[in-house]
Amino acid sequence: MTRPVYLDYNATTPVDPQVQATIAEVLQETFGNPSSSHVYGQQARAVIERGRQQVADLIQAQTSEIVFTASASEANNLAILGTACARQAQGRHLITSAVEHPSVLQPFNYLQQQGWELTVLPVDEFGRVDPGDLEQAIRPDTVLVSIMHANNEVGTIQPIEAIAAITRQHGIPLHVDAAQSAGKIPVEVNALGADLLTLAGHKFYAPKGIGALYIKEGIHPNPILFGAAQERGQRTGTENVPYIAGLGVAAQLARAQLDHDATALRNKRNRLHHALLDAIPDLTLNGHPDQRLPNTLNVSFPGVEGKSLLEKASDRIAASTGSACHADSDEVSGVLGAMGIDVQRAVGAVRLSVGRPTPDAEIDSAATALIDAWQACLSAGRTGSR
Repeated sequence: MTRPVYLDYNATTPVDPQVQATIAEVLQETFGNPSSSHVYGQQARAVIERGRQQVADLIQAQTSEIVFTASASEANNLAILGTACARQAQGRHLITSAVEHPSVLQPFNYLQQQGWELTVLPVDEFGRVDPGDLEQAIRPDTVLVSIMHANNEVGTIQPIEAIAAITRQHGIPLHVDAAQSAGKIPVEVNALGADLLTLAGHKFYAPKGIGALYIKEGIHPNPILFGAAQERGQRTGTENVPYIAGLGVAAQLARAQLDHDATALRNKRNRLHHALLDAIPDLTLNGHPDQRLPNTLNVSFPGVEGKSLLEKASDRIAASTGSACHADSDEVSGVLGAMGIDVQRAVGAVRLSVGRPTPDAEIDSAATALIDAWQACLSAGRTGSR
């Protein structure tokens, strides 16, 4: 049986063969505890530090500024909860945006329940924050701003450099969730102006279960896990040596192939978009037409529900209507709602995200499958209404 074309790379990526080989080698040969002082521990520590250097190189950071975590969600929680608690004597006001990932919004909601004040910035019709809105929202007691680099549903890239210029002027730490952008577009912490930045291994061909948080020198979040002093006391727990090694190789590959991959992804995405537009003239793009991840295509199919369309095409393509974290929900995407998109258009939305391994032949096959499914859904709707 032919497997459906995979168009859900924003949900997760397959593990790169070189990453797999590295993990297998470390699992077999480097079993020591990296906190042990003997040779087995030293070998494991050397693997971790090599991975740390590779991740630091990807985002142009210092190795001392990289903390490994079990996921991007954990990194986001550490950045938000840890920084807020560390700075609470200076104020208890926080700022984020309406289109953040749940692993950002939920920690903020928790803090709000604990008595903190939270300002949620609106976005425009493309899903972008207006830096002027941030400027107006900042107060003397603001202690943290968290704005994602690129949105996981529509791919819109935020004006982080302009946002960072404002937070820096006010002396407020800026956390940037770069889980979706790292490996697809340049993510350099100094150029962006980020004080904390989150990475997700499984979004750029490393395994699930490994992430990292960049913490700029001089920023000191409180730990949110308690135990021994691994990762310089920022994240307790014996490090996942094989997955850190894999994350390092994935980061090294992403850095080496960034320009080539970005161009190839953009060409694949546009090929798919144009094929759909040729057959469905009323197809509507959701997200910014230019300031968008090169692999991401979020479109609304007219006259049908996106969920029904994907069910109709499920034997030929694998995609989603939005964030994988909400895949089982029948609710309209909160991201599209924040962008002011009407319910009918939002209901017809589908997120299609291509990846490094996606061949052009699969792009063409997927386009045909989506067009066929759209026509079948329209036909079924007309029949059912009689």
